[in-house]
Amino acid sequence: MEVRQAVKSAKDWVLDVMKEEQPINLGLEEVEFDEKSRVWRITLGFSRPWNSTKSALSTLTGDVALRRAYRTIIVDDKDGHVRGMVKKVSVDD
Repeated sequence: MEVRQAVKSAKDWVLDVMKEEQPINLGLEEVEFDEKSRVWRITLGFSRPWNSTKSALSTLTGDVALRRAYRTIIVDDKDGHVRGMVKKVSVDD
């Protein structure tokens, strides 16, 4: 499987499974291929509208600072199916 296919599988899966949480600003953060287990570890970052912070500046401007969440999606190299999702520890969490 090509890396682009693995990334697309991961993004499509997140958008489908987390549809009710309305993830936005979905972006690729990291890609790693595990030769031994033959899986792709695709780390994606995204924001959810309910997970925002307000500051004095955002109150004045009306802009809301959306926090980013990071998840590593495990994609099987053989068939492109997602095998799991793991929380990625980050500074934003």
